[in-house]
Formats: sequence, structure tokens, C-alpha cells
Amino acid sequence: MSILTLQSLSMGFEDRVLFQNVNLGLEAGEKLALVGANGCGKTTLLRLITGELAPQSGQVVLGKHVRLGYTSQLAETHGTNNVETHGSASPDIKNTASPDITSASLENTVYDEALLVFAPVLAMERELERLTEDLHHSHSDALLHRQAELREAFERGGGLTCRAKTRSLLLGLGFDETMQALPCSALSGGQNVKLRLGRLLLSGADLLLLDEPTNHLDLQAMAWLESYLADYPGAVVMVSHDRWFLDKVASRTAELHHGRLTLYKGGYSAAIKQKQAQAELDRRHYDNQMTEIKRIEGIIEQQKRFGQERNFVTIASKQKQIDRLKADLAAPDANLKELRFHFPPVPETGNEVLRLRALAMAFGEKKLFHDVTGLIEKGERAFLLGPNGCGKTTLLKILRRLLKPAEGYFAWGANVRVGYYDQELGSVSSSKTILDEVWDSFKLMSHNEVRSALGMFLFSGEEVFKAVNTLSGGERARIALLKLLLSGANVLLLDEPTNHLDIPAREALEAALSQFGGTMLVVSHDRYFISKLATKIYALRPDGLAPCGASYEEFLELSATDAKRGAAPQVQKDKPLNEYQQKKLDAAEARRQRAAVARCEAEIARLEAEMSRLHEELSLPEVAADYEKILQLSAELEECEKNLEGKYEEWEGLPHA
Repeated sequence: MSILTLQSLSMGFEDRVLFQNVNLGLEAGEKLALVGANGCGKTTLLRLITGELAPQSGQVVLGKHVRLGYTSQLAETHGTNNVETHGSASPDIKNTASPDITSASLENTVYDEALLVFAPVLAMERELERLTEDLHHSHSDALLHRQAELREAFERGGGLTCRAKTRSLLLGLGFDETMQALPCSALSGGQNVKLRLGRLLLSGADLLLLDEPTNHLDLQAMAWLESYLADYPGAVVMVSHDRWFLDKVASRTAELHHGRLTLYKGGYSAAIKQKQAQAELDRRHYDNQMTEIKRIEGIIEQQKRFGQERNFVTIASKQKQIDRLKADLAAPDANLKELRFHFPPVPETGNEVLRLRALAMAFGEKKLFHDVTGLIEKGERAFLLGPNGCGKTTLLKILRRLLKPAEGYFAWGANVRVGYYDQELGSVSSSKTILDEVWDSFKLMSHNEVRSALGMFLFSGEEVFKAVNTLSGGERARIALLKLLLSGANVLLLDEPTNHLDIPAREALEAALSQFGGTMLVVSHDRYFISKLATKIYALRPDGLAPCGASYEEFLELSATDAKRGAAPQVQKDKPLNEYQQKKLDAAEARRQRAAVARCEAEIARLEAEMSRLHEELSLPEVAADYEKILQLSAELEECEKNLEGKYEEWEGLPHA
């Protein structure tokens, strides 16, 4: 049974057309993934289905009595509707939208707020309690009939299981018993979004429209949501950049591309294979048709040279044949501008890149972790996994010396230059133009070099003069990635680098990082991204780091095995040291640090002396008249300044007694 039909749907705005002639039929129980580059119109299409927007042409047809539920990825503020109910429900119980979290309900607990989805059932429960009390005093047939009628409706509406379902769903989304007892006013923006998602899932809507539903979920909650949606009896349309999620849930994939909607069987990975196969068939057909057209054009040219009357008849016939071929000929789609980049070669580090020893961190009474010990070696792509709030981002900030650990220490290896990607994009939030944001960070680059680099990251023409603080999250993420690429870092600390990126940009980042010649430590919830890149996986736990294999698949196998055994992965521990060994180790570490500082300071002194020599040589009269010599010395001076700036940064990152 079709519950949703899109007929010849077209939509656009003043500056551009989003899509045209979109047709789609959705059956009950289907799970449809809606994918496409940022800005192609996915969210707009969802808003057309809800009726929030009206199409320029075509129509949206919902099945009779279909209840529609919608959650927006931007619903982080109080008062945003999650569920819109279309059509009529049973006269006994109407599973309508739950009330919004407004100022009047902020003091509700998380559990009570979620339970409000079942408000009609709960009202029946209260009436049943009153009827039971009344029947103690009067056994009228009317009261007995109303009680039987109401009890049947109560059970049919899920009254016997609504509390258990609510508690179970909240646990699945990461709200433990303690969090369920918190008032809604204590929730963060991300937790509020999760609560709204939970109420939507409890609503029993026939059609769910989910816009980035895995945002703010950790790995465990994502896995739970996949299982829940796979068994959900209603239909689901989901917009998501989480390719692993789409592969697990979707039975069909619809791609918005170049203003058209194309349907494929299966999840994202299956759709990509079908798309590539179809593109190859289209290319071959186009090449064959073009070859045939050129052959016929050759015949026409030959006939023209003969110049007889019968030749002109042949020419006219052949030209009609060409016209028919061209009328049916469609050139393969020209590619949209796509993000394509690679990291330049970087200097090699020592084999031991980062050593962690007994690191601990706490904020007041809240202890995040302790005894974090481990080793990252050259060339590894290590991923740090764990539930939200376990301290992954905090650990990266400690390694960047943005926070000081409560206990323990860490040591970077030889010739390490660290680049950091901040998931909050705090480094690109200024009011500067895009051009100045990059150029001010890399002053030695020429104007043309900066413009060329920006073009590689899809900023061209007048776009480079936009203010950074007016850009979308995806645009600012591209700037952050560009600055990371230009930094020349040989060790990358990446905190949720795929956040804000659409699927094409994520794939470009994966391709670039897979060829990166340095070392990486990455925090990510993007399982597809982890699966593509990881060579080592750690789980961050309150009592330390637990090695969890060399791939995401191995991590899943180990997790499943440990879950069956009821055990957690073993935290990595060094053999305990006696007091003498510990003092010896600490003394060796102190000597190594002093030696690193001394080497760095000696190199700074050498570079400063070299710069003084170059400045003196440039000021000589005989050099002032030699254009080629000036160019040579200027290039040497620029290289010297660049090296000196790098050494200053290295010196600042070293521990000083």
C-alpha cells in the first residue's frame, strides 16, 4: 500500500532551481535513504512532504489516515515540533504529537517528558482509576460498560507497555536511569535533540521523516537506533551522511543529483555500485553513438564531393539519421564541483611518536579517566572510541597543551609537528574574509597560491571575500581542513573531522588521509570513516586505554565477544615499576626533554644568524643592482623565515623546566 506519492515535484528559489520533476512512491514499511551533496535540496524535500513548504509545481499525496512524524537536524531549541499528525486515528485513542518542551514543562523529568507521547493513554488510565473507585460505591451497568470499553481501548493503545517501552527506548538512546530522573532544563542541546528523537520514535507514526538522526549519538546508541528502525513497522525516510547507518537500515536509496531524483535498490554502498555501473553503461552508449554519428558524417562528406542529384538525396537521408541519433543522445553528466585534495609529503618522525603514561583528568568532583597509558608509533592511524562524555576530546586537548592533566605525563617523539582539527571549528570563527583567514595564517604564501589552494577546496571567484562567520558548518570545515593541509604537520590530532561534511567531502577526506605520510590520532563516531582508515583502535574507559584491534570490524568482533562474556576489553597497562626504575625512567625522560629543548634552541640561533647574514647581503650595493641575486637571496630568506617559524612553534610545544 502506497503511503506517500510525489508527483512531478519541482522546487527552487530565486537564485537557483533545486530539483525538477521528482517522482516517488513509498510503500508501508519501506526504509528510504535520501542522499546528495549539501545544498541539493534534501531537507527542502522533507519540508515539502510535511506541508511546511509548497512546491512550485507538482504535488505531495499522503495516504489516507497516514500519521506523519518529522524531526529536524536543527531542532536544538525549545518549541520545535517533532510530530505532525495528518488524517484521523482511532476514535478511542489518538496517538498525536507529544507536547513541545516549553517553559511550562522544563521541570518535567526526562522520563516524564518522553512519557507524554502517551498522554491520551495516560488519561484513560486515570479515568479507569476513577471508575474503579466509583464502582466500589455503585455497580451500575453504565459504569461497568464504560469500564470494559475503556479498558479495551487502553490495552489496544499500548497502555500496559507504554512505561516499559519509554524506559527501554531512553536507555537505548543513552539516557541511563540517573539521566532519566533529571529535569529537562538540565539537558544540553544535543541531549534535547535525542529526547525529541525518542518521543518521535514512541509516537507510532506511520511515516517517519528523519533529518540526520544519528547526530549527537554515540556508537552504542547508533547501533541501537539501527536495530530499532530496521524493525519499525512504519515507513521511514532518512536524510543522513552516516553511510554505515544507511547501509544497515535502508532498503532503497534515492539520490538528489543535478536536480534529478534517482532511485537505487539497497543501502548507500549498494547504490554507489549501481550508480557506477550505470554511469559506465551510459558512457559506453554515448561513445558508441558518437562514433556512429561521425561515421555517418563521413558518408555525408563523401556524398557532397560526388555532387550528383542522387547524392543529395542520400545526404538528406543520412542527415535525418544523425538528427534522430542526436535527439536520443544524452551526454554523461558533467560532474559537480567536488572536493579533491591530497596532503603534501611531510618530514619523518621517530618510530615512537607519542607515549602516554598514567594520565588522569577530572573537573572538580567529576573524574573522567585515570591511568591512561599507551604508545602511538610512526605511520599508525589510531582511533579513539568511547561513549559521549568519556573524555576523548579532553584527552586531545591535553595533548595540545590546552588543558593540564591532573596526573601523569605524555611525551612527543623526535621531529614531531602536530596539527589539530577542532570539531567546534573554533579556529575559523572570525569575521575575516575567507581569503584573509587563510592568508593571515600562512603569510609566506603568495596571493595566487592562496587563491589556488582555496579553489581546491571549492572556494572560487567572489566567494573568497565572504566573511567566515557567515558560512555554513560545512564551509567552515573545509577551511579548517585547508589550514590543516597547509600546516605541514606530520602528526594529526583529529576531533570528529567528518562532522559538518557531506558524503562527497567525507570520501575526499578519506582518500586524502589514506595517502597521508604521517601519523594520526582520531576521535570519530563515523563508523564508515573508521572502517576505511583505522590501523589501530583504542577504547577510552574511566580506568585507562583498552586496545581493541586493528580495524573497526575487529573492534566489533571483540566487543561482541566481551559482551557475551560479560567482560570489558582489558585496559592497557605497563608492568609496574619499582621506585628505582621509576626514578631512572623519569630522569631519562627529563634528559630527553632537556636535549630536545637544547637542540631546538641551537637551531633557532643558527637560523637567526643565517637571516642576519642574508639581510646584510641584500643591503650590499652590488647586490641591489643584480636582479637574479636578489631573487635568490629573497627565496633563501623566505625559506629561512618559514623554518624559523616552525622551530618557534616546536620550542613552544616542548616542556621547559
